[in-house]
Order: sequence, then C-alpha cells, then structure tokens
Amino acid sequence: MTLPALELETAAHPQHSIIWLHGLGADGNDFAPIVPQLVDQAWPALRFVFPHAPVRPVTINNGMSMRAWYDIAAFDLNARQDEAGMRASVTEVETLIAREHQRGVPSERIILAGFSQGGAIALAAGLQHAEKLAGIIALSTYLPAYAARPAERSAVNASTPIFWGHGSMDPVVAPQRGIDSRDLLQSLGYAVEWHTYLMAHAVCPEEIGDLRYWLGQRLS
Repeated sequence: MTLPALELETAAHPQHSIIWLHGLGADGNDFAPIVPQLVDQAWPALRFVFPHAPVRPVTINNGMSMRAWYDIAAFDLNARQDEAGMRASVTEVETLIAREHQRGVPSERIILAGFSQGGAIALAAGLQHAEKLAGIIALSTYLPAYAARPAERSAVNASTPIFWGHGSMDPVVAPQRGIDSRDLLQSLGYAVEWHTYLMAHAVCPEEIGDLRYWLGQRLS
C-alpha cells in the first residue's frame, strides 16, 4: 500500500520527481503552496509528491494521535529515538520511489525533500537508497542516529548533493543539532550545502530562493 499523497505536476509527462515529506502534525498539503514560488518555468516538467504520514500517538504531545513519521519521546538530544518507526517510514519512501519508477522516472531524476521530522526521514532514506538519487533537501532537521552507521548507507549515494537549510532561532530542532548532523555527514564525505536563516522553525523566502537556485543546478 502506497501512502496517500497530494500530487502536483508542473507540466504534462514529468520526467523528474520531488518526494517531499511534511513535519510533525502537518500533512501533505503543508508545502504545496510553495511550489509556485519555487519552480522556474525553464525547468523540465516536475512531479511533486507530498505524502501524508500515518496517524500515530506521539509521546511528546501527551500521546495524542497525529500525522507523524515516527514517535518522539522527548526533545532531549539523548532521548531514545524511535528507530523502528523511522525504518518503517523509510520503507514507505522506498514504496513511493518505486511508484515513480513505474511512472517512468528513474532514481537519478528523483529528489527526496523533507521538513523537520520529514527531513530526518528524507536523509535516512536518501543515504540508504540503493540507486543514485538526484539530491536530498533537508530543512530544519537532523540526521537520525542509526542512519550514519556504515551498514545503513549505500555507497552509490555517497556523493549525492544535500541542501540543508536551518533557522538560527529554531526552538524545535536546535541549530546546534543541525550543525552536528552537517559536521557528521561532511566527516563521512557527503557534500552538504549548508544555509542558515534568521528564522525559527519555519521556511522563509530567502531559503526558497536558495533552494530554487540549487534545484536549477540539479535539473539543468
């Protein structure tokens, strides 16, 4: 079963896809409004896939059920991470990638993107994917601890470009957590293009502009 998703195509017969994962408690509609600001008319036809995460209880929100890619026990850096939930969501992403393959879009023309929780899954899935991807977009997020292990990483995506944007005043995913993840990835040889913005846990016009430029390089 593929997750339900909102899909937007910038023109007929897209040959490139961006699979974009929302943050905790949001849904696939969350980032759809930025598509018109992000897309350059000169780009080839693109399919944006905005999946809706499954609904599950989230410990940090008093066990309330909401759309989430995995459970969060606490904001504490040392809190136990829901590795099983993360792995299940990575499997969901693999299913979405496979559907793009069926529609004629190979992995090397697929970009994985995500915000916050969704960014953590985009990173884990991208590092692990067995075929070369076009890129990974990580917004206001962090790298799941398990995803850095050698056994979890596919050599074929060792040089895949990563765009990382983070707010300097982020109260949800502390900037230092993003910096630590960036430093770890760079120490492992990954090409992380790091951008910081004067904002909280959000997306800003300047970030969208930088992302448009980065995407243009991938899509040209």
